[in-house]
Amino acid sequence: MELLSIKKLDLAGQKVFIRCDFNVPMDEFGNISDDRRIRSAVATINYCLDADCAVILASHLGRPKGEVLQKYSLAPVARRLQQLLKRDVILANDVVGEDAMQKSNNLEKHQVLLLENLRFEKGETANDPELAKKLASMADFYINDAFGVSHRAHSSVEGITHYFDNEHKAAGFLLEREINFFGKLINNPVRPFAAIVGGSKVSGKLEALVNLLPKVDKVFIGGGMAFTFLKQMGYNIGASLVEDDLLDEAQSIMDEAKKLGVKFYLPVDVVAAEKFSEDAVSKIVTAQEIPDSWMGLDIGPATVRLYREGLNDVQTVLWNGPMGVYEMEKFARGSSKIAHFVADSYATTVVGGGDTADLVQRIGVDDEMSFISTGGGASLELLEGKVLPGVRPLMIEKVKEEN
Repeated sequence: MELLSIKKLDLAGQKVFIRCDFNVPMDEFGNISDDRRIRSAVATINYCLDADCAVILASHLGRPKGEVLQKYSLAPVARRLQQLLKRDVILANDVVGEDAMQKSNNLEKHQVLLLENLRFEKGETANDPELAKKLASMADFYINDAFGVSHRAHSSVEGITHYFDNEHKAAGFLLEREINFFGKLINNPVRPFAAIVGGSKVSGKLEALVNLLPKVDKVFIGGGMAFTFLKQMGYNIGASLVEDDLLDEAQSIMDEAKKLGVKFYLPVDVVAAEKFSEDAVSKIVTAQEIPDSWMGLDIGPATVRLYREGLNDVQTVLWNGPMGVYEMEKFARGSSKIAHFVADSYATTVVGGGDTADLVQRIGVDDEMSFISTGGGASLELLEGKVLPGVRPLMIEKVKEEN
């Protein structure tokens, strides 16, 4: 998949609108706890500044649902950007209101303006063409560098592209890198190729699993989604999370894996607890014998050993979804041990954004991974074989069709 490249645009001295993904985690005091997404956008921003551009940055933060809420303000992001760019970052008080429009009109070369949280506008998530038109009116060029939201057909992601021709829009360096990396990973991986798939629900990963099976050699299942497979196998899973309506799909995935010769690993033991709580009484039990009122919240030590053995000869690892409730220290051990093993391996290791990126960063092995995606949902949709709404208008094949 070839994208319209920022390097092919004649940006010199122009005004550029860059859609970034500054949806960063914050602590209880409103401080940014992980600035990876902000740092990832710096290359594209600096490229435009070096071309004597005036730069308008736009992003969402959290889910304010069209309300102006102070806790979702991009003020902390503006402060962090200032430190990284080593220049002033002007923060607008609104998105397309009087203040934003005035500041964008007055913006000069080498100046950076950050609009307030895009989702303060109800029309953003509804892909409102009026909002898209107002955003587009601020600049001469549009750059999408927000991989993490490119699976969303939102005003600042998809709608805005209709107001720029192919000489005035492109993918930024981060978006281009993510798309190219996942393209190579899925179409030409170094084998053996393993997928570690976790998280709470099968439903969120179902299509990705179906699409991955013909491409991988091994699949390792963890997290809450494992219990839907274990129940289908006839195991007693107690009060563990399960999606009863997906038992048939779980069976068909296991059948398909067998047909394709893909090794399909499921937990053989789990850390079970009486309740979903950090202070709950817990014990290690086999996957077949979880007590009726107990729930599995992490993979057990035997599963960790089994998965390590299975991953020993692997040359490419794609990991999407934790192995347990890693936010609680008591149920983070399985995820932590797998993360350390993957980080120490000589394989190409790819972390599919979201919770898994947060997990490896918490554990401190993020620098050991070959590639960490900035988008969990977006990377999953790529794995499902979908073309992302924010990427489609920037595809060169699509451009040729239109001409």
